[in-house]
Amino acid sequence: MTGFRATVVVDEPGDCPVADVSARADEPVDSVSRSSQATADGTVVEEFGVSADASIEGEYDVEFTPVQSNDRESIYRFERDGTADCACEIVERTGTPLSSVRAQNGSLLLSFRTLELAEIAEIVDELRAYFDGVIVEELTQDHEDSSADPVVVDRDALTSRQREILETAHEMGYFDYPKGANATDVAEELGVARSTFTEHLAAAQTKLMDAILADDRRQ
Repeated sequence: MTGFRATVVVDEPGDCPVADVSARADEPVDSVSRSSQATADGTVVEEFGVSADASIEGEYDVEFTPVQSNDRESIYRFERDGTADCACEIVERTGTPLSSVRAQNGSLLLSFRTLELAEIAEIVDELRAYFDGVIVEELTQDHEDSSADPVVVDRDALTSRQREILETAHEMGYFDYPKGANATDVAEELGVARSTFTEHLAAAQTKLMDAILADDRRQ
């Protein structure tokens, strides 16, 4: 049996306090957890950690309560409306639990495992119904047989503009963690609007996913 591990980036996750902290504090948020059920009044409790020297001062839509602190990390807790559209919950409503949630530069990085590639495509489609700038940043497959043939993707399936956008984003470190560049940086380098960049990138990744899924179904 084989499986896939994916990390999906949501560049504009809406009213997400954790993403807001990563943008304002200019620090990645590497540990996020939340209660599995809403409280009696419909709120969800979440916790996140940032480096001990990070400043999260500023006005937010929620109140952060310090929970724990040491030389390396500070942990904060907050409550949010359980009925609001939350990227994490949208993923888990598909039946796929998240293995990790991170935030950087105002974006959410959601990691999960699936047995079928089609499940990843379904999750991406579901997120795109709510948010702009949803990108598959990392996709790896675990093989029981190390001699298994890799999937070959035809680059000609992409337009020259889509290849340029993928190559520029890769060269600038857009797919790295921590990111070497965000969507705005890459868009400026390409001389296009941020929305144009994310649209082209999403279209290119959809073509690549379609090619991978087609190959997977033939095996």
